[in-house]
Amino acid sequence: MLALLALLPVYALLHGRIGKLSALLFPSADLARAAGAAARAAVGRLMLFLRLLTVGLCIVALAGPRFANDRTETQASGIDIMLVLDLSWSMAALDMGGEHERVSRFDIASEVLEDFVRKRPSDRLGLIVFSAVPYLASPLTLNHDWLVENLHRLHVGIIRDLGTAIGDATAAGAKRLKGIKDSKSRIMILLTDGDNNRGDIDPVPAAQLAAALGIKVYTIGIGIEQPCILPVFDPGTGKLQLDANGNTIPGITLQPANYEVLGKMAALSRAKFYRATNRRDLLRIYNEIDRLEKTEIKLRRFTTFRPLFQWPLLAALGLFCLEMGLTNTRLRRIP
Repeated sequence: MLALLALLPVYALLHGRIGKLSALLFPSADLARAAGAAARAAVGRLMLFLRLLTVGLCIVALAGPRFANDRTETQASGIDIMLVLDLSWSMAALDMGGEHERVSRFDIASEVLEDFVRKRPSDRLGLIVFSAVPYLASPLTLNHDWLVENLHRLHVGIIRDLGTAIGDATAAGAKRLKGIKDSKSRIMILLTDGDNNRGDIDPVPAAQLAAALGIKVYTIGIGIEQPCILPVFDPGTGKLQLDANGNTIPGITLQPANYEVLGKMAALSRAKFYRATNRRDLLRIYNEIDRLEKTEIKLRRFTTFRPLFQWPLLAALGLFCLEMGLTNTRLRRIP
């Protein structure tokens, strides 16, 4: 339709050059002379311009102009992930930080966990913390800001029951994941720094239960491979206690844990076992799990259109009315 606009210059060029010439009979040359002096030379060009503009706007309206609004809709098939975090008192050890850092195992673990949560916006994540007993810190949710807020409230010592109940915590995580009916995929990430020494369920049977429910259990053992000192801290706040010189007060000596059972747990569910002795190792582990457990995301792109033909059509109608008004009033012509 827009190709018709090319005919308008042709029409303007041929206008007045083809066809019969108009003529009027005057009884006297004086009358013709007076009429010619009063004629407006530009009137013809103005009326031609208005006519061409009106036709041009009609052609634009017939071409169907419209406004396109492109939109993308995301459909994510998320994974349900239960984070199981050891909060026993040994997590206050300072062996995973730098030489002059006073950061505990728990500080590093919570920092890396938060980074992992931020990378999984389409997945439901939950958090279970445990010492001698497991506690639900956050149910499975897409509200990750709320989960991170609850993570920030935790500290070593908030659970006063001493010990490490790995089996009970794993069973609690499996129970929570089992309750999600529309789950596409279920995984559990268990982080601990000790041996199972409390609870009613052993770790291996708990991992067998999780595997039977289709849950993959990734296990992470943290801490250095040699004895380290657990500094004295305030269980009410989790903060380290310092001497008069500002140095940490040494407490009991921690022995390295035996993580053989964690490897068995991961193997039962066809997952992986990892060891981390510093922040870099732990960050690398969670990044690897993030790559292994990808969320399927589908994108639908569609376009909606809003018609705009009425605006050039209204403009053409206005110009046509203007032309008719001028033709029949001030610029009225003699036939």
